Amino acid sequence: MSIDVLLKPFTTPKLSLKNRLVMAPMTRQFSPDGVPGANVAEYYRRRAEGDVGLIITEGTTVGHNAASFDSSIPNFYTDEALAGWADVVKAVHAQGGKIAPQLWHVGCARKPGSGPFPDYPSATPSGFALPGKKVGEPLSTAEIDKIVKAFGDAGRNARTLGFDALEIHGAHGYMIDDFLWEGLNQRDDKYGGSRTKRSQFAVEIVQSIRAEVGEEFPIIFRFSQWKQQDYDARLATSPDELLEVLAPISEAGVDIFHCSQRRFWEPEFDGSTLNLAGWARKLLNKPTITVGSVSLNEEFITTFMGGEAGSADIGELLQRMEADEFDLVAVGRALIANPDWLKQVQKGDVSALKTYDKSLLAALA
Repeated sequence: MSIDVLLKPFTTPKLSLKNRLVMAPMTRQFSPDGVPGANVAEYYRRRAEGDVGLIITEGTTVGHNAASFDSSIPNFYTDEALAGWADVVKAVHAQGGKIAPQLWHVGCARKPGSGPFPDYPSATPSGFALPGKKVGEPLSTAEIDKIVKAFGDAGRNARTLGFDALEIHGAHGYMIDDFLWEGLNQRDDKYGGSRTKRSQFAVEIVQSIRAEVGEEFPIIFRFSQWKQQDYDARLATSPDELLEVLAPISEAGVDIFHCSQRRFWEPEFDGSTLNLAGWARKLLNKPTITVGSVSLNEEFITTFMGGEAGSADIGELLQRMEADEFDLVAVGRALIANPDWLKQVQKGDVSALKTYDKSLLAALA
């Protein structure tokens, strides 16, 4: 099947890309003391050289003391780290690419005593690390306000540094998703209760960022049904419930939704073949990004545990794109193994792509 649909430019009033390929955000932890160096800039430059339409960086943490669980994860608030990110932007732009930072707070994934501020308590909506497993105290409203402001400050930094967009990490059981997920959010204030109320924290973060970046700067929001704590978890069991979760976040100022699945081809709800990105697009009438084992024959947990992921046909991906199910497609692990993934796919032989395995994470190449 022709890959022309993947090569077609993506154009909106706020963001124009030369094609539909996005580099998915992937934690790499090669930034000592939170500062991305020349190796990080080169890593992203190579993907821009490979014609990725939009690069979304690894998660980079906002300026809250509980936002990170490892000092080698890049941050997005110190002068030294921001200077490093400025070099990344220059390197990507020099290759004609576009780039967005993924703004991150790890929430309950941070074990007490870890990260650059080990004495600071970890942050969770209701004190739970897992449903029913209490590990701390609920966040105070004053602490919530600090986190919301930290995201707003990070948004301002993104625009000042010349990034082309930004992504808010609202997926996978991290801070924002902790609030969205009933399993970890047992609050009885404005941030807890119904799906709409559990979205309030995300709403305030989007609003804080929008106030700092202005109306024309693109904001992407990444969300997932599954959590790192529970792969079968669900925010919504029907399209109506999904709309309850996403509509307030959309109305707050999100332009594009990045819909994380472990396998992009799996239908999200009974009675339809639409995947998560397909449903988000249909419900919200906004562009969406699909992601999940694109061009690979094993999902990421298998490879994280040490297995390999060989190449898989992308015919179904192209068919879904032709049907306008979603607008953009994010590729992750395959781009670690193949910085020139798109150029290789254009040659028409996906089987020629290099195999991905966990050993590739040992170096930033």
